[in-house]
Amino acid sequence: MNNPIWLMTSAFPGLGLEEILARAEGLGAQGLDVCVFRRDGTRTDHVATHIDYEDFSPRRAQEVLDLFAARDMRFSLGAYENLLGGDPGERVRNQNHLLALIRIAHLLGGDKNGVRVGTFVGYNHELGNTEGGFEKNLLEYQRIFTPIIKYAEDLGVTVTYENCPMEGWRSPGYTSTYNNLPGTLAARKLMYTLIPSAAHGEIYDPSHDVWQHTDPVEVLRHSDFSRIKMVHVKATRLKKNSIAAHWGGMYAMQLVSRDLAERAGVPVPAHEWDRLNYEAMLPGFGGSDSMDWRAFVEALLEKGFSGPFSIENEAELSRGTENLGAILQGFSGAIHSLMPLLWPLTSEGYRFDGSRLETLGGAATKDVPLVTMDSL
Repeated sequence: MNNPIWLMTSAFPGLGLEEILARAEGLGAQGLDVCVFRRDGTRTDHVATHIDYEDFSPRRAQEVLDLFAARDMRFSLGAYENLLGGDPGERVRNQNHLLALIRIAHLLGGDKNGVRVGTFVGYNHELGNTEGGFEKNLLEYQRIFTPIIKYAEDLGVTVTYENCPMEGWRSPGYTSTYNNLPGTLAARKLMYTLIPSAAHGEIYDPSHDVWQHTDPVEVLRHSDFSRIKMVHVKATRLKKNSIAAHWGGMYAMQLVSRDLAERAGVPVPAHEWDRLNYEAMLPGFGGSDSMDWRAFVEALLEKGFSGPFSIENEAELSRGTENLGAILQGFSGAIHSLMPLLWPLTSEGYRFDGSRLETLGGAATKDVPLVTMDSL
């Protein structure tokens, strides 16, 4: 029992990497889940780019490794976009950005240093709206990701998928909230069957199953633990109010004209992310959430999971305030709630045992060229 606790850097879009490292060390974290979103991307909710991905060289890779080694911290990379659907041009740019991050991870030592690349997969609704649309998306995933995963495998890098369905990724005028293929365990198992490579796995975030009224412990019982590389720590508080009474626990709020809704006395979404009846939280900060974290962690550790628990701060009372003090307090509260579950008890209380960490290796000595989808 000595899992590291990391911070996901999406909560600090205005800070530089060195300042985030100093803040993380002060909070008692052991690493960073480093966001490297496209600067010219279309997302507005996540815009953090904490490593300069342009003209990244082996020399710059060593500088980054030295930065983390100086604080005895570890890290991974991630950018979370739609690689299957949406605007065709944006889709290809997102695919090429993932390839660029795989190259960067390789230069940083890849799997040898635990530097993986997190991503979404996305969803193609033009295919999904037809009969058999889900399987068509699976086959589109197989077509697009087979060369990507082969490229990662050749470079000694693992690609990891986060399981958020991205329920707010489309206008509330659409009925479906399934916008990211690996949003369910069944989909992920099908994906691994279609591309049976060890070079891809998952970042499991239990909060996404909680708002789907699914028990994360039960999901773990049916999961292939060799695929789970990281856990995202983010809590969900399910609300029991008039919205649940009107729309139920299975369906998102549907959009009708506000005038009609007001005349009928029916709640409707105020924006894309207001469609489902829950509040984003952090464990141990701002009240109780709708999950048994102790049972969840025990289920992971019983199976020998030794990977990082990365705190993704989207809590309304922390990151949602856009107040740096509240953001740091949210991280601190989550870290302290996890300590007795993850770290050994010492004479000074629960402490992470840094002596068990392997030393970070050096950067790749030989550069590899940047590739794009049309050259794979």
